[in-house]
Amino acid sequence: MTDQIYNVLFLCTGNSARSILAEAILNRVGAGRFKAYSAGSHPKGEVHPFTLQLLKTLNHDTSFARSKDWEEFAAPGAPEMNFVFTVCDNAANESCPVWPGQPMTAHWGVPDPAEVEGTDAERHLAFAEAYRMLNNRISIFVSLPMSMVDKLALQKRLDEIGRDLPRAG
Repeated sequence: MTDQIYNVLFLCTGNSARSILAEAILNRVGAGRFKAYSAGSHPKGEVHPFTLQLLKTLNHDTSFARSKDWEEFAAPGAPEMNFVFTVCDNAANESCPVWPGQPMTAHWGVPDPAEVEGTDAERHLAFAEAYRMLNNRISIFVSLPMSMVDKLALQKRLDEIGRDLPRAG
């Protein structure tokens, strides 16, 4: 068994909802084996209030939550990432910075809850659904035997995680 802590970066365009949710989830369920970060290609500059409210309701510490640019993680001195996951379709189609260390990457697209229109109840439900989808994918990810899987097989499985779960609506 290895004592390595895997650094994981979740990317989205605005870094205000999905990527922040993923960061919180992995830092909880990763049980010290993973350290999650999040960033955006065009960060909004603030975390969506529904994101913070949901995380607080689910007893997550939200002191980490801030909207930040992905260039922060490509800069000298940034933590070297083992994995980089895009959680929105826009970020998946953008030219990403070159990540030091050539991390494994995959796209785990989740519908944007911040784009949902309707009542506050409907909007909160969209955030809860995004959380559920990310939590399912991240739970599968953390259960993978990292030290026992070759890199190509692991890459295949990471890609499958993003495709296996049905999307709502």
